[in-house]
Amino acid sequence: MTTAYETVSEYDDGPARDGRIKLHNEEGFQGMRKAGHLAASVLDMLASEVAPGVTTDHLDRLTREFVFDHGATPATLYYRGYRHSLCTSLNHVVCHGIPGPKPLRNGDIVNIDVTVVVDGWHGDTSRMFVAGEPKRKAELLIDTTYDAMMAGINAIKPGVTLGTIGAIIQEHAETRRCSIVREFCGHGLGRLFHDSPNVLHFGTRGEGPELKPGMFFTVEPMLNLGRPDVKILADGWTAVTRDKSLSAQFEHSVGVTEDGVEIFTQSPKGLDKPPYSLQA
Repeated sequence: MTTAYETVSEYDDGPARDGRIKLHNEEGFQGMRKAGHLAASVLDMLASEVAPGVTTDHLDRLTREFVFDHGATPATLYYRGYRHSLCTSLNHVVCHGIPGPKPLRNGDIVNIDVTVVVDGWHGDTSRMFVAGEPKRKAELLIDTTYDAMMAGINAIKPGVTLGTIGAIIQEHAETRRCSIVREFCGHGLGRLFHDSPNVLHFGTRGEGPELKPGMFFTVEPMLNLGRPDVKILADGWTAVTRDKSLSAQFEHSVGVTEDGVEIFTQSPKGLDKPPYSLQA
């Protein structure tokens, strides 16, 4: 099947999602660097706040104030009726967890996912945090998830296919006996929050759209310690593991360059990588 690509010029309202994979110019890279830097700065700010006794409502308020104070907008605020500035996914919550008043407990793991809009550009990123002391199985899951994401990102360059990226992530996860969630995927982004292409975190090498310079998308694998199956709770947002096993996720926004990849959402303080990572 032939994949449609579209070279876009950058303008205020941005191009609509039409199924084409958009190829951006240097102006787009500059916009994504600013948005990605702010999104990563939000997570850096929150790193010292995640602790037993803290509520995820508190983290949400800090995020909203921080983003507005920097002249930007939280992309999730009122997005499809969502009323918060981030998502907080605890323990067996896979993604789209809603901030609330319940305090974090010692050993809780939480994915914090934030997207900001800076001058019309979207910076989208998430990291895993631990309240207090993590259990060893949680450490292993978090390490594996981070390393699987980075294995996929490090393979990005022109000519590689998205199927290859997904296969690399899947192989890394399954080698460490973790399962890949298949109901959710990465996505194109730029002036749109969610755009083409869909970026699967499993797949077959050599299949799928071919990467070209100027493509922007997220890589955001979700791994479970148990089975990959998930269900959506009655609130219409929160996705949890069906077997209540722990789940973890990391996410970066990236751009394909002429000879590789640029990560837009790297931590300004170097806090991307879990401090207990198995990766050298």
